[in-house]
Amino acid sequence: MRIGFAGLGNMGGRMSACIVRADREVLGYDLRPDNIVAAGAKAAGSVGEVTDGSDILLLSLPDSRAVEAVVLGDDGVLAHARPGQIVVDLSTAAPDSTTRIHRLLAERGAAYLDAGISGGAAAAEKGTLTLMVGGEPDVLDRARPVLELFSANIFHCGPSGAGHTVKLLNNFLNAVALSATAEVMVAGKKAGLDLETVLAVLNASSGVNFATLNRFPKIIHGDYLRGGLTNTLMLKDVNLYVELVARLGVVSPNSAGPLASFGLARALGYADEISNTVVDAIGDLSGGVRLHTKEEPAA
Repeated sequence: MRIGFAGLGNMGGRMSACIVRADREVLGYDLRPDNIVAAGAKAAGSVGEVTDGSDILLLSLPDSRAVEAVVLGDDGVLAHARPGQIVVDLSTAAPDSTTRIHRLLAERGAAYLDAGISGGAAAAEKGTLTLMVGGEPDVLDRARPVLELFSANIFHCGPSGAGHTVKLLNNFLNAVALSATAEVMVAGKKAGLDLETVLAVLNASSGVNFATLNRFPKIIHGDYLRGGLTNTLMLKDVNLYVELVARLGVVSPNSAGPLASFGLARALGYADEISNTVVDAIGDLSGGVRLHTKEEPAA
């Protein structure tokens, strides 16, 4: 299968590089030509060109608005889609938009998979992402050999939209854990506690979570693991989750925390910084607290 890739930023570029390292050629399109070069892809001049030149087209874009622009716009994916072609959306998008695009591509004989990803920049770099996929099982079977080039776990979650729905559920829990742990770590710092000890206790106790295990052991030493989801994108994902559960009729009292935390980070100038810097936003309003002791900028 000829592989195309549209959207070669922080995550898409890393996934493309994994494919290239497996000795597969990637035809890539991005608004920034330097991203195509960094991803090791061969450059396409337009969305139409990358669609025409691929049997499986991967998308990694910021949100549903960007996905719809690429797929439904003039000279977009839909205008060039053909029978038997597979389009895989690796973005975090609204499930209702996803199912609409699925239907429109199906009318042209093309297949559409929504494949939410988890693991962050580090997993994308190593090719060990987790994928949550919605769409027809037989289409996933056809796409799997390509998807396995940058993922370690692939879950079929159900029909179209199910992958992006599970992704929103996962990202909401990630946002809760990250923002709550950031607050706790700032409190620990202000209490004069040794943060290595605090993390060791949390990770051996009921407060353990992904952030305590994988993020804050680095953050307390000034390494913010840059390259992953920004505060702006995290806030976008939480808002998508809130919209989803509202449509489902599920109350969401727990969304207030991450909405406030990542909204605060945006307002204080951390909008385009990795979401781990939410701890600095909380620290700013707590007396200028930084978890790390080195004399170095936090952002």
